[in-house]
Amino acid sequence: MDKKSLNILCVADVSIGKVIGGAERALFEYSTRLAQRGHSVHILTRTYPWHTSKIETVNGVREWRFDFDDRDFLRSFYSTVLKSRRLFDSLCEKFTFDIINFHQPFSALGVVCSPNSKGARKVYTCHSLSFEEFQSRTPQPDDMVGRCLYAISWRLRRAVEKKLLELSNKIIVLSDFTKEKLFHHYDIPDEKIALIPGGVDLVRFSPATNRTAIRKSLHIPARKFLLFTVRNLVARMGLENLLYAVSKVAKEIPNIYLVIGGKGPLKEKLVALAQRLSIQDRVRFVGFIQEGELPAYYQMADLFVLPTKELEGFGLVTVEALASGLPVLGTPIGGTKEILTKLNPDLLFKDVGADAMAESILSMVAKLKGDKKLKSSLPKQCREFAETYYAWDDKIDRLEKVFRGTVGVHTNTANVNYRAPVEE
Repeated sequence: MDKKSLNILCVADVSIGKVIGGAERALFEYSTRLAQRGHSVHILTRTYPWHTSKIETVNGVREWRFDFDDRDFLRSFYSTVLKSRRLFDSLCEKFTFDIINFHQPFSALGVVCSPNSKGARKVYTCHSLSFEEFQSRTPQPDDMVGRCLYAISWRLRRAVEKKLLELSNKIIVLSDFTKEKLFHHYDIPDEKIALIPGGVDLVRFSPATNRTAIRKSLHIPARKFLLFTVRNLVARMGLENLLYAVSKVAKEIPNIYLVIGGKGPLKEKLVALAQRLSIQDRVRFVGFIQEGELPAYYQMADLFVLPTKELEGFGLVTVEALASGLPVLGTPIGGTKEILTKLNPDLLFKDVGADAMAESILSMVAKLKGDKKLKSSLPKQCREFAETYYAWDDKIDRLEKVFRGTVGVHTNTANVNYRAPVEE
């Protein structure tokens, strides 16, 4: 088989110019690692306030951006579709793409509306279902107009996503959980889906060599038993239940301490809850953790806790923690269940409730304190598990295989129409 490099266009609603969540992290790793292998990789996406230019090269990937109107959903939707199509058409004047890889639906809709996309081979990477994410993070309004707009919004998301999935030649999912949802909601057959779990940078995320020094550098108490989680502060993440669990654990383990990384609309509510539970001295909200600091936060902790209540499509933070030699306790939801069951089913909470979390945390702390051999061996098991199952090289191998299989014909003429990037 000819292994000639591919010309790949990733179409997304997020940017690799600033990694602020799982969607950005996955897109960054996929695109930059493909570029490292000699493929020509471009990203078409929206312009965000932190961007300083419309074109940026990140680790060999050229990201092209369009402006959009984000004052409300309908204007955002319309402007995204219109502007993404225009940008795509202009890119088609410069490049010929072997594969178009969709990552989110709205920019992708603009691309498929263009005649230039007809006949192009398309792969949809489904991180989660767009309409379910919207329903989970957006409270339904009380007024009639608000309820109507809410219904329009989620139904439009569902219709757009369904159409894109139908138009795609192949669909990539990160978990069986998402695969089952595609069948349930969109009747997507097994043969159209490729399961490629997310991965972890095993160099960047590694076990601590001096945990005390790391805690000191982060201004974290050195002699506490530290729980850590990093989440968007939104309802589906289950952080309220985690605070209730910590309040229960604190009655038996006085030196328990929870560090919460992330930002979101529930920040004030969560801070108030910690105060109401009288655990404000045992909880620290550190806000958004910059990419460069994230490995140290995993390294400083004793346990990572994932309290998600719903829609955990995969959970890159889970494998990042494991690669750092940090044991993970998580709710039996979505991709978390698939990851931890394979490692050790005892790492799963019985359910998403505070009582189940408290019970498992108390049990794990007792085991680690009472069994020095386990305290030494468990971090090694976590690291070895991540190395065995979640190395990025293996995931990119599988991604390349899907892309080449979707293109179908591997000839030396694949790049005949490719032209060097034109600076603008």
